[in-house]
Amino acid sequence: MATRASPARRALSQNGSCSLQPGGAAHKGWQGFPPSFPLSRTAALGGVGRCRPAPGQAGGAVTCARCRAVRRHRGPGRPRERSWAGMGCAALLWGAILLACSCGPGPPRVGAAPLLAATYVLDDANGLGREFDGIGAVSGGGATSRLLVNYPEPYRSEILDYLFKPNFGASLHILKVEIGGDAQSTDGTEPSHMHYENDENYFRGYEWWLMKEAKKRNPKIKLIGLPWAFPGWIGKGENWPYDYPDITAYYIVSWILGAKQYHDLDIDYIGIWNERAFSSKYIKLLRYTLDKHGLEQVRIIASDRLWEPISFVMMIDSELHGVVDVIGAHYPGTKTVKNALLTGKKLWSSEDYSTFNNDVGAGCWARILNQNYVNGNMTATIAWNLVASYYEELPFGRCALMTAQEPWSGHYKVESPIWITAHTTQFTQPGWSYLQVDGHLEGGGSFVALTDGLGNLTIIIETMSHNHSKCIRPPLPNFSVVPQSATFYLRGSFSMVQTLQVWHSRLDFESGNSSLFQQLHPLRVWRGRFSLDLDVDEVYTLTTLKTGWKCGYPEPPPPQPFPSIYSDDFNIRNPPFSEAPNFADQTGVFEYFVNASDAGDHVFTLRQVVVQRPITWVSDADQTISVIGNFKWVNMTVTCDIYIEKPRDGGVFIAGRVDNGGIYVRDSKGVFFWVFADGTYRVTSDLAGKEILMKGLAGVRDNVWHTLTLNIQGNSASGLLNGYPLWENVTISKPGNGWAALGTRSFEFAQFDNFHIEAC
Repeated sequence: MATRASPARRALSQNGSCSLQPGGAAHKGWQGFPPSFPLSRTAALGGVGRCRPAPGQAGGAVTCARCRAVRRHRGPGRPRERSWAGMGCAALLWGAILLACSCGPGPPRVGAAPLLAATYVLDDANGLGREFDGIGAVSGGGATSRLLVNYPEPYRSEILDYLFKPNFGASLHILKVEIGGDAQSTDGTEPSHMHYENDENYFRGYEWWLMKEAKKRNPKIKLIGLPWAFPGWIGKGENWPYDYPDITAYYIVSWILGAKQYHDLDIDYIGIWNERAFSSKYIKLLRYTLDKHGLEQVRIIASDRLWEPISFVMMIDSELHGVVDVIGAHYPGTKTVKNALLTGKKLWSSEDYSTFNNDVGAGCWARILNQNYVNGNMTATIAWNLVASYYEELPFGRCALMTAQEPWSGHYKVESPIWITAHTTQFTQPGWSYLQVDGHLEGGGSFVALTDGLGNLTIIIETMSHNHSKCIRPPLPNFSVVPQSATFYLRGSFSMVQTLQVWHSRLDFESGNSSLFQQLHPLRVWRGRFSLDLDVDEVYTLTTLKTGWKCGYPEPPPPQPFPSIYSDDFNIRNPPFSEAPNFADQTGVFEYFVNASDAGDHVFTLRQVVVQRPITWVSDADQTISVIGNFKWVNMTVTCDIYIEKPRDGGVFIAGRVDNGGIYVRDSKGVFFWVFADGTYRVTSDLAGKEILMKGLAGVRDNVWHTLTLNIQGNSASGLLNGYPLWENVTISKPGNGWAALGTRSFEFAQFDNFHIEAC
């Protein structure tokens, strides 16, 4: 576990705020420059609000201070500036010029070709564009927040603050969560609130907790629920949720009602079936069932796949058109289709990004946050995923806004996409409106402008280059971006704006010294006009709002590998979550269980509880499995008490060097030690149990506790039953490393206790 935090740090985390000290005075001369004098030559005077430990300060206390005017060269590609001493003559010259002419181009850059220059008009006199619905992220699809809940304080609260706290970090407007369906949904399974038809439990999993934590920080955040999979009973044996649409609608509405009844959470939007077929009959019945239960305020998003065929069907089916509120498309490549526009509905990129969270990922995110509206009229963009809190070797490792995958150490990392998000989220709110502008910059890149209708204006500009903004999907057509000068004219209700706050990021792919979300000197708007020099791979936010802050906590503990010696006896009477720490279910669901029939040492156990194959989203394994540990482990000894509940053909296993999970779980290889209720055992090199390395009689029975031990050293493995050797000297060729695991032969009840690993 992580080391105990200092009292000062604990106090900071509890307060959830940062202390901001007044900063140094700005230089008094530059505001008099005309607007044509480029902002990048005059306003790059340092930043405000990066909250960090004061130098030499003990206890991790945090202070924030406005940075003084930066008088040094800011590095290649950073906003260009001149020393104030060197500007003296230029200032006198400009003063003389101003007497003769109140506007005109800025002084030429010595030895440089003139920048491509263009002008853009921002005017609300003829009305506004579409209403802005927000920026958000997905938890789930699946099990992407699995390890977050196990973080010790204060680190867990710090992570949540970076994600949800307004004017702090990402400041997200929307949280979309998976409605758990007991099936694999990318990086693991999430438990259903109804494993069985007569079963309801609204405390399973961690999405309820996450939604409450988000609401605690931002009461205005919008909540969305979407199923990836469904429990098997809904399909009555078929892998299809629409044969009995009334049952499926009841199941989904129960989740919404449970959110309110047990957690006081109001769900704002509900989806249909992630990236799978939709049923018009089901969508209509879902709307009817929502209204019947007094949930008229819950809006329907369809179909969380592609623009078509949902848009076309809505055009020819007026009843369907009437019940769908938002058309949500995934990974649209910033483009929409004609039919979607013709519906007149809100258009969202309801899942996007899904890219490794380095600076290229940040470039991808910056580009699509603007261009989803500029090119596609999409008024909300939702990232998959919220936080990389799953083992990195699972599919799409670190494809999230930030990284928190080590609860055992407390280490986490605030990645650059967090600060790219802040450029939009800290200076807009759902309910604002886009201005009617083309949004394309002449030299490449884009801009959007939004207003609250009360005189406030926010402009976000991005100049991401092609190779530095590739998302994982879809393929990105070639384009070019060049340094350029942009002049903006403010008209209509914005003509009286005199000052804009300026926030700037530059992704530096040469030196790796990116500058993220730094506040520059406020920009003086001169007679409704201002200009900027824009370099490549930059983001600017220009806004009338003064509420933005770049805040932060002291550095978290350093990264550490998963403990090489680890034990869990599952002895907890009232667990805060249904799943044991650090176990990542890949097929099936493993929950804390109170074994009331056992008066001995196994009252509190871990139980696999899915007994029917779910309606799957991907091709789940035929066996259940939960992995744990360090993927790099080579040599290990795994010991666990096991209890087979299914007579005759039931079975369980423990395993080591497991090399796969997530959507590839069916192909998992490793060393699997199985025992079965018929008294036999088997050693296999695969989860499917087809590659048999050894087999024989073990004398194991169902409904009796037994202890299994698997020892893997180098190229050899051996197994013990109840402390006695059962098999040995089995040659292992591959894989060479992987997780430890436990699981069952089929979808069946089974229990596990006193799990212990020693590994290296």
